[in-house]
Amino acid sequence: MSHERPQADSTAASLSQATIAALAAQGALARAMPSFKAREGQQTLAASVALAIADRSSLVAEAGTGTGKTFAYLVPLLLSGARAMVSTGTRPLQDQLFHRDLPAVRAALGLGTRIALLKGRANYVCHHHLDQQLADGRFADAQMPGKLRKIKQFAQISLSGDRADCTALAEDDPVWMHATSTRDNCLGQECPEFKRCFVFQARREAMAADVVVVNHHLFCADLALRESSMAELLPTVDAVIFDEAHQLPEAATEFFGESVSTRQLQDLVRDLTRAGLVEARDAADWRSVAGRLEQSSRDLRLVLEGNESTATGGRGFGAGAPASSRAQLSRRLSLAQLKSLADLPDTLDALSSDLVSISAIIANNAGRGLELDRCGLRATELLERVSRWSAVLTEDGQTPEADSGEDPAIVWAEANGPHATLRRTPLSVAAAFGRHRSGPARAWVFVSATLSVGDDFSHFTEALGLSDARCERFASPFDFATQAALWIPRGIGEASTPGFSQRVAQFVWPLIVANRGRAFVLCTSLRAVRDIAQALRALDATDTAGMQWLVQGEAARASLLERFRAASAGVLVGSASFWEGVDVMGDALSLVVIDKLPFAPPDDPVIKARGEALRRSGRDPFSHDQLPAAAQALKQGAGRLIRSESDRGVLVICDERLITRGYGRRLIASLPPFRRVERWEDAVPFLPQPENPG
Repeated sequence: MSHERPQADSTAASLSQATIAALAAQGALARAMPSFKAREGQQTLAASVALAIADRSSLVAEAGTGTGKTFAYLVPLLLSGARAMVSTGTRPLQDQLFHRDLPAVRAALGLGTRIALLKGRANYVCHHHLDQQLADGRFADAQMPGKLRKIKQFAQISLSGDRADCTALAEDDPVWMHATSTRDNCLGQECPEFKRCFVFQARREAMAADVVVVNHHLFCADLALRESSMAELLPTVDAVIFDEAHQLPEAATEFFGESVSTRQLQDLVRDLTRAGLVEARDAADWRSVAGRLEQSSRDLRLVLEGNESTATGGRGFGAGAPASSRAQLSRRLSLAQLKSLADLPDTLDALSSDLVSISAIIANNAGRGLELDRCGLRATELLERVSRWSAVLTEDGQTPEADSGEDPAIVWAEANGPHATLRRTPLSVAAAFGRHRSGPARAWVFVSATLSVGDDFSHFTEALGLSDARCERFASPFDFATQAALWIPRGIGEASTPGFSQRVAQFVWPLIVANRGRAFVLCTSLRAVRDIAQALRALDATDTAGMQWLVQGEAARASLLERFRAASAGVLVGSASFWEGVDVMGDALSLVVIDKLPFAPPDDPVIKARGEALRRSGRDPFSHDQLPAAAQALKQGAGRLIRSESDRGVLVICDERLITRGYGRRLIASLPPFRRVERWEDAVPFLPQPENPG
């Protein structure tokens, strides 16, 4: 293969030169986009991405805020002509990339690149299930029929069926679950509406495109479940680019494991009742059969809920669940704790018995209906998962590890709001992810603002098994020392002591008043959100400062952000889901308060199991896992503050461990180089001043 090296070098050099020229001050993007600004860091990053694409190698690139990382990977990707997949951290970012960034760069470069958008099936209207719901006519919510009819109207005129395009309903309205399909209840090619199925239409368009935009959850879920979209797409692409790549290890951890949830059981109850009554009414008392499963599901949730005083309080930075769900009040139980629940074995036995009964009844009526047969397959699959999970529960010993294929896994459970989940989570996804990276050579590019701790990328690369990757950092063009200040209040006390939330409110209140609101207060738990918001509101009532309070849990996330941007003196108090993926430029957000360091709860079952595995390998869990994870989360939270060259502001971290503990220096070093101040009064000059003080 050595004789191919000069040609490969020539290709890489040519692509790098074309990329830098396109991003230059007089280049194609500057000519097409009036607001475009040439940035040296962007060009250097883009050249590095070009090299990875040309070499079909792996690159891990940390690009500081303001680098312009999206254009830095899109330009070389489009110029290369490579067939590619781009994966983003969230669906809103996915929509932005597909609808705004990709078309803009494509037009600027004068290319005809075919692009496609592919999301998980829960994002697309399912004609079949929507019609079934409307025909059923029984609704617990009186507003549901009207909402479903709005979805029906949307589906009749939409080309994509993507609920993000439906303006008549909020994207997170619960009614959507009644108008979409799941992996479990999709009938595939046997569906009577298959010819106009939005999901398969999106997959067909993806297969025909040059660049396909997906998200991390879809990518990992499809790989783990071996669904057709990734199984068909991945072998055909020359490059895979992950934007917001810091979220990828957690998404892989969630989907490369196995779970049984009461939500899945309740969905089966609903579908079984309807299918049985329609397709085989005489075969069984379907309401009674489904009712027993519903009761077993409810009993499982109640057993796992236990005493709410043991819940994590929504501590937002554990492993194995997405940020949106981590923000909820939840109770996490290790294998040892599960074995201490006296009622759990009988509850699982009853659940298994109900699933066996359902499977037998449907087997005796096989072929009477597609929906009913599908319910039988689902019941059998859930039974197999429950049996595998129960087998570990009844084994002797307290070891947290269990075999899950060829990779060690932790068995645990979670009670979260109205649902509970039995989980088998891999201790590491490095081997599984590595297996998916094997095969034909292609470029793998991982880009984010937070991938390293200092100059060390090992926390990220080890998580995904990227020992072969080239790791590079590209500094932000912002002048952080001039634009922003960092204040770490002294005398605020330990976060674990009583009254800490009230002290946080008292310490930061003068800055909130001085800044006329325009603040994010980022908390590490929902309990802290509640307590700090209550304390700040009390101070506001006393001082009559007239702040506009936006508190997580009192409205949907999108609504809170929209209202914050429109507010004249807004203060948003939120937990994990507001630490990242939120972009508020200008004076509207010029004060960010973080209540305490975002360490994961030490009693989290997955964190504990990883720690034990690290100890067995001779490494310290705190320095190798918990501290790097906290540093990345802290950097994400701090990144909300300065979003442009003209932004100014103050970051307050109300945790004296940054000063009193040795690891504090490492955490501070991972933050942007803000100017350190010792008193809140010294931070005030960094706040945007009113244009007309009088």
